[in-house]
Order: sequence, then structure tokens, then C-alpha cells
Amino acid sequence: SRKEMGDSSNGRSSFWTQANALLRKNLIFQRRNSGSNVRLIIIPVILCILLLLIQKLVNTELDKPSNRCGCACVDVDGSGHCVKQCGIQYSTVNQVFTCPIPHPPEWPALLQVPNPQYRAVRNDFLPYSDLPDDSCRSSGTCPATVLITGNNQTFAQSVVGNFFARRFGVNLSDPLYSLSFNALGTGTWTEVTNYLESAFYSGAPVDYIESQCTSNPEFNVTIPLGAISVSQVISCAPGLTLWRNSSSDVNNELYKGYRKGNPKREINEILAAYDLMTSNENLFNVTIWYNSTYKNNSATTPMGLTRVPRSVNLASNAYLELRLGDGTQMPLEFVKETPKPATVLRLDFSSLLGPLFFTWVIVQLFPIILINLVYEKQYRLRIMMKMHGLGDGPYWLISYGYFLAISVLYMFFFVLLGSVIGLKFFTLNSYSIQFVFYFLYVNLQISVAFLVANLFSNVKTVTVVGYLIVFGNGLLGGFLFEFFLQDFSFSKAGIIAMELYPGFGLFRGLYELSQYSFTGDYMGTSGMRWKNLNDSENGMKDVLIIFVLEWLVVLVVAFYTDQFLSSGKSPLSFLRRRRNANASSSSSSFRRPSLSKQSSKVFVQMDKADVAQEREKVEQLLLESPESRAILCNDIKKVYPGRDGNPEKYAVRGLSLALPQGECFGMLGPNGAGKTSFINMMIGLIKPSSGTAYVNGLDIQSDMDQIYTSMGVCPQHDLLWETLTGREHLLFYGRLKNLKGAALNHAVEESLKSVNLFYGGVADKQAGKYSGGMKRRLSVAISLIGDPKVVYMDEPSTGLDPASRNMLWNVVKQAKRNRAIVLTTHSMEEAEYLCDRLGIFVDGSLQCIGNPKELKARYGGSYVFTMTTSSDHEEYVESLVRGLSPNAVRVYQISGTQKFELPKQEIRIADVFGAVEDAKRRF
Repeated sequence: SRKEMGDSSNGRSSFWTQANALLRKNLIFQRRNSGSNVRLIIIPVILCILLLLIQKLVNTELDKPSNRCGCACVDVDGSGHCVKQCGIQYSTVNQVFTCPIPHPPEWPALLQVPNPQYRAVRNDFLPYSDLPDDSCRSSGTCPATVLITGNNQTFAQSVVGNFFARRFGVNLSDPLYSLSFNALGTGTWTEVTNYLESAFYSGAPVDYIESQCTSNPEFNVTIPLGAISVSQVISCAPGLTLWRNSSSDVNNELYKGYRKGNPKREINEILAAYDLMTSNENLFNVTIWYNSTYKNNSATTPMGLTRVPRSVNLASNAYLELRLGDGTQMPLEFVKETPKPATVLRLDFSSLLGPLFFTWVIVQLFPIILINLVYEKQYRLRIMMKMHGLGDGPYWLISYGYFLAISVLYMFFFVLLGSVIGLKFFTLNSYSIQFVFYFLYVNLQISVAFLVANLFSNVKTVTVVGYLIVFGNGLLGGFLFEFFLQDFSFSKAGIIAMELYPGFGLFRGLYELSQYSFTGDYMGTSGMRWKNLNDSENGMKDVLIIFVLEWLVVLVVAFYTDQFLSSGKSPLSFLRRRRNANASSSSSSFRRPSLSKQSSKVFVQMDKADVAQEREKVEQLLLESPESRAILCNDIKKVYPGRDGNPEKYAVRGLSLALPQGECFGMLGPNGAGKTSFINMMIGLIKPSSGTAYVNGLDIQSDMDQIYTSMGVCPQHDLLWETLTGREHLLFYGRLKNLKGAALNHAVEESLKSVNLFYGGVADKQAGKYSGGMKRRLSVAISLIGDPKVVYMDEPSTGLDPASRNMLWNVVKQAKRNRAIVLTTHSMEEAEYLCDRLGIFVDGSLQCIGNPKELKARYGGSYVFTMTTSSDHEEYVESLVRGLSPNAVRVYQISGTQKFELPKQEIRIADVFGAVEDAKRRF
């Protein structure tokens, strides 16, 4: 009744009322999914603890005296009592990096000179005649080659002629300064820092480059380094400058000298190359090539330094000497590191492995969001909510906010966990930068999930795809994208293009945070701060900009596609022309359904005067007052397009129907007759192919959102959340119908009682634990709560036992007093008990319409069944009829047309029409 099911006559529920209803439902749903919550939380816990354990084991091994700053007992005052002192002077090579260095040593700036066995020589892939023969490698006398090019060959060669012209010399009173005038170099690899110059403690000689080495090519020089000094052997290495016609020739020669640039995988290394371009007596314009492979950059080690300053200074001094005379130079006296505090040797695994592991941790939210969205689509829960009044605005706001809240809480827990256990990745980098980065990414991730959800309709499929994306993002980021990040020859534009994919953008941000935290931990400083976003090599700023722009664009596109897909339209439907209605109307303007195959035809004849009368009534009401009827269908049709060469399928062939308030209209017919297609059009699941219908004067083609606020639906299959209770279902849908407070609780309680789901704790049992009949009763209660003006029930009593069925019938019978009800059923008994009028639906058309008493009076105690076939099939038809009704009487037979009287008590009308459909297919 109206009182039992709640009265929502105070109008449509507001935006915030709908939002409140959905939020409450989502919170309950999330609370019930404890297993998913645990799985969601346990992954970051496991990964963080795993990183911590590895960190502890490695640090324990590293924190040994041999890896700490060296100390010695020093007699500082000559009294014989020593005092423990620690410092770089008491340290081994392995210890020195941990010592405090308030005053870093000053080192001579060196060239990166190729080792003798790798210096460029003439060979098959570099057949330049001016290169030395490869026999010099066996004697170790190959020169260190410098390539030059430019617009003016004469001027360029004049400049580089001063590169190695100076003879080696050193002033012992100030050796460091005097060495700056010499072209010194080394073939040793550099370190990450310059606290120790590897060339001076490797044991190998330092080279000085001259055009021609003298007979005494070695010198021993003592270089003072603060409190200590270094004795170093310096030996001569011949230098060779060679002209090339263009920068392309230089690039080609440099590349082929690279081990991976030639088929023999040989090294043919050039010291440096210079393009003097437009340089002249009044302009110095030069580009310098250097060997960046000495950075020794890889995924597991930080980048080494490169010895470039001396190459630049060499060209500058040569130009000055050419223009201003010998001895005119800008001496590059030394290079030095910045001061550093004492450090402890640590290997920060959270920074090294963080980008890979943390990508997996963060992206695992994506399939969870995706599965939730597709679950509601697959089980039609989204459309069920919409049919009961939930607008798109509240749905998007609450769903988006719900996923955002989960994501923010998850990320807060993740960062808190990492910080508590001391992972440097979190503790050294600015928390505000991390918040902005994570916040923008999770918003983008949610938007992408809404967009991708439009492409899927199956939870199993989207689960597989979602977790493939999770692992793919981490693996592709760690083993592909990181390679491009560390390849400085790869363009910045290419990196930004790759970062447009959100997974790579996430990895880039995590990579930058890891690099800054690793460096900060090693140097004893902080990690990334806001000022670091302007660092030339820091890609975080680009990532944040990309995230903001993509978030807004993807969100708009996702909402746009959702609107069209949920309404059954194509995103380009506004560009399409309407089909010619004449063809569709003529194709369905027949009176007698027929099917032909070979030479046989089957006709089912039934008087349709009542159907024509109903059509005329509809046409008259459309002219007068369409809003005077609760439901008014005007020649509504549904045609499914043919596929794979099959013809079009006519599901509904032009139905006209008028239902006033207070009437229950029953639709009977065999499976596939079109009953469910008609219901689906009326509730907005599918769009009519032509024609339309009005619900309380509102057009289903254009006003469906308003119709939903006064509509109730009991679908053919129960659309329920397995983890919500019966009471929670009704509370949710009651709120959507604008029921509040005591009225809501009373309506829910009475609804549960009316369908026998109240007593014995059944109301508070999860719907997934209900039997099929209990779920059916709950679906009926949902359709009636909130006093909807129009209710559609698709086979409501399916699966119910007799007692529950009779109880349900009483509920429906009482409910119809205040509303129009459309009910489909296979049970004539149910139709006679509940319905004020009946319609027999076959092959998409109404065959007859009237109240149960009229139909009984019209057809008496028997049905008249007429079938026309070819004469060859008369015996089959008689056998078919005898199978339906053993007591059938044939009253007419001529030329393949046979008429039978079938006792009503022996048959179900649906069985008759089903048999006719089988006959059509057979013939």
C-alpha cells in the first residue's frame, strides 16, 4: 500500500539527497569487502618491510670499520701520548668517501684521454688516410686524436695548432698553478664525486699531451693537497689534430669508433672533437664533443663525473693565444668538490628499487577501481540505480569522491608506513612535493579508470587486463623507460611524449624522487625540495604539468563517453541522419505474422479488433491529453540489425497501449516474444527504433531522467549487491525516492514485512546469502518503495514457493491502487489474479487485449487454434496439436488450413505460441 511502501510525494530527491544515499551505500559496501581491504593494504606493507629487511642486512655488512672513515692514534704534542684522530689522511681508498671533508682538495683539471690500446687508428670501417696505422697499438705510441671542423678550415687549424704546442713545464713553488698551463689528461674512469681524483691514486701515469714527445717523456711531480701531498708520474702522450669537412663526418667517425657502432665491435676512441662553426678573428663560436660513456651510467649505479672543463679551457686558451699572442691564457687552475660532512656508507634500496616497487604499489589501485565500475555495469546495478532516480551528477560526484578518498587514504598510509620504518625515499624528499605528486596521479588514475571502464563489460576480463597493466607499468618503466631516461642522447621531447602515458609519468616522478633521496642520503643532505624543480635534469615539473592537463582532459572525455554509452547512443550520434521511417513502418504494417521457408507458410489467425481499438484510443489520447494516462505507448518498435548475413530481428512490431493510474496490465507470451524488449525500452535500457511512449506525459526518448524519479522496476534477473543486506538495499533505494528519517525507516520495515523478509533476522542478512525466492521478493520490494507512479515487473513470481507467491500477489494487488503496473508472466493464474487487463504478445505483436473476464467470455472454455501450412505438413500439424492437448478437436480442414478447439484446462497459452514458433522454424 501507499503507507507501507512509503510516500515520496514531497517531490524528486535533491542532488545532495541522492549523493548522501550513494555515499552511505558505498561506505557499507566497502566495509563489507574486508578481504579486498586487507589485500589492498598488505601489498605495500610486504614491499616496504621487504625493502627494510634488505636495507638492514646490507647496511650491517657495510657498517664495518673497513668502510668507515680511517682513524689513527696521533702524538700531537710530542709527549708520547696519542690522540685518536680521523680524517682522509688516515683512510684507505674505500674509507675516504665517508670522511668529513670541510675543505675538499684542489685537483688539476684533466682531459679524458683514451688509453693507448683504444686510441683511434686506420681500419676497415674508418679508412681515413690521416689516421695512424694500427701497428702503433702494439708499441703503445698511438697519438690521442682530436677532430676539428668548421666553416673556415684555415682559421680552425690555426686555433687548434695551439692545443698541444706548449712544452711541459712545472713551477715547483706553485705546482698546481703551473700545471694548469699544460694539457694534462688520463684514461682512468671518474668517480661519482671529485673528493678524490682517480687519476692520482690509480697508480697509472698522468698524460701530458704534446705534438711531439721528447726523448725524456716522464716527470715525477709532487702535488700539495692541503696537509698532504701526492707524488705523481707524468708521461708524454703524442697529440694529433685532424680536419674533417663537416660535423656529419665527425659524428660518423665518433659513432663508428664506439664499440656498438661498428660490425667488429672495436673501440676507436677520439679524445675530443671541436666544431668552430662561424668562428673568426672577432667571434669565438665552438661546439665540443666528449665521450659521455665515461659516466658509467646504469640502473644500479649513480652517474660518474665527466672531464669536460679542461676540453673547454683548451679551446679558449688556444683562441686567446692566436688572437693576443703567446702566453695569453685563462688558466683553469683546479677543480674541486663542494664540502661534505661525515657520511656512513649506506645503500638505500628504497631509492634504488623504489621506482619499480612503488609503481606496483600505487598502480594496484587502478584495477580495483576498474573492477568496481565494471561490476556495476556487468550486473546492471548502475542502470538499476538510475532507474530508481539516481542522477548522473550525484553518481559521478560520489563515485569519484569515494575512489579519491580511498586512494588518498591508501597513499597516506603508504607514505606514513615508509616514513615510520625509515625509508629515505620518503623521509628525505619534501612531503609537500610528494603530496602534490601522488594527489595529481591518483586523480588521473581515477579518471583513466572511468574512461577505460567504458570499454569493458565483464569483470573477469577487466581483472586480467587491469593487473596486466599493473605489472606492465612497473616492468616497462624499470627496464625500458629508465633506459631512455639515462640516455642523454634521447631527446627531451621524446621523453615527454612517453610520459603522456600515465604509467611512465608515474615512473618518472618516482625516479626523480629516488635520485634525489639517494644523493641526499649519500651526501648527508636533503632530497628534493621545491627549488629543485627548476634543475635542468629534473623532470618532476614536466610530470606535474602533464598530470594536471591529462586529468582534466581525460575526466571530460570519460564523462562524455559515459553519457552517450549509458544512454545507448553513439558519441557521434549527433552527426548521423535519422533513418527513413517509411521503410521501418512499412515493414511492420502487416496484420498477420508469417514465416516462409521453401514452399510452406505458417499463419496464426486471431481476431485483432481489440488491438486496433486500443491503437485508436492511443491516437485519440495523444490529440487530447497524453498526460492523462500513466503510460501511453504510440506505435513503439524495436528492430535489431541483422548480423552475419541474417535478416533484421523485429522484437517489438509497433505496440500501442494506454494504461491509467490504478491499472495492472499483464503481458503473456512465449520466450522471445518481445515482452522483455518492451520493458527494456520503457525503463530506458534500450532505445526504441521508432515510435515512442509517454509516462505521465513525459517522453521516454527525451525525458527519461525525469521519468526515473517516479518509476519502480523489478527486473527479470535480480540486480542486487551480494554484500548488502535486504534492509540496506531498501534504505538506499528509499533515500533515492526522497524518503527520510522516521518515514524512511517505517517504509523499509513495512516493505520487508510485506514480502516476508523481516522476521528471524532475514532483513539483516546479506543478499548473497538469500535463496532465489528471497532475492525475488526483495526485488519486488525495491520496485515498490517510495510510492513510484509507474512500476514494471518482469516475471516477479519466478522461483517462489506457493506461500511466498500468494503473499507477493497480495502485495502487488494492494500496490496497484495508486500506480500503473506493467507485469510480464508465463502464469495465466497470476495474470488473472493480479491484472485488470491482459495482452497476449507473440512475435513482437499484441495478438489480443482485454480484461480476463472478457477474454474468457470471448474464447469460452476452449481456445480456437488455426494454422495454415502446405498440404504436405498437415499430419505434422495435427501431431503437434495432439501433443499440446490430447483432447483437442479438429473442427475444420481444407487445403492445408486446419482449425482446432483446445480445452483451456489442458494447455498454457505460452506453450501454444512456443510450439508455433518451432513450427515456423521447421517449415
